[in-house]
Amino acid sequence: MPARIGHLVTSGTFSLDGGVWDVDNNVWIVGDDTEAVVIDAAHDADAIADALGGRRLVAILCTHAHDDHVDAAPALSARTGAPVLLHPGDLPLWRLTHPERPPDGTLGDGQEVAVAGAVLRVLHTPGHSPGAVSLHAPGLGTVFTGDTLFAGGPGATGRSFSDFPTIVDSIRGRLLNLPPDTVVRTGHGENTTIGAEAPHLEEWIARGH
Repeated sequence: MPARIGHLVTSGTFSLDGGVWDVDNNVWIVGDDTEAVVIDAAHDADAIADALGGRRLVAILCTHAHDDHVDAAPALSARTGAPVLLHPGDLPLWRLTHPERPPDGTLGDGQEVAVAGAVLRVLHTPGHSPGAVSLHAPGLGTVFTGDTLFAGGPGATGRSFSDFPTIVDSIRGRLLNLPPDTVVRTGHGENTTIGAEAPHLEEWIARGH
């Protein structure tokens, strides 16, 4: 069977700069009946493992290293043997959550991860964090943007390690040039499309998210 996209929502907290917030996270699973990758192992390793249903986990891909996106990654890795992959620009954030357990490998711009006949191409999209990445799966007509692009605008840039002009440049230069019908699957909330978000770039800049 061809690769398909699975989805579950897990709940927990996000903490940074002394604040703690309740959050619901999207966890994405790309694969077929035999193998899969997990994008952003958030909060609940058991629930994610249950959703995998015994499939071989090829890798745990981290769009960035805020704790709500990586808190369950080591436990899921220990349970499945799958490596945790992260862009090295986010190692300082990773160490805030997992100081004794480094990632197993890196995600670099242009790198490709193959699973179940699908290819996910890494796009370095910093701004929300220095090592934030998006994962473009052209064969599936989708891009997984983590917290870089949401329905309605860019991810937050008001906390440590983030920068608004950088996230705008990432969205303009790396995401909005994807085909307009590309489905944007985000780290929180609802899906959107590149075509739905592209017309609002100047509005976002004026608002100065």
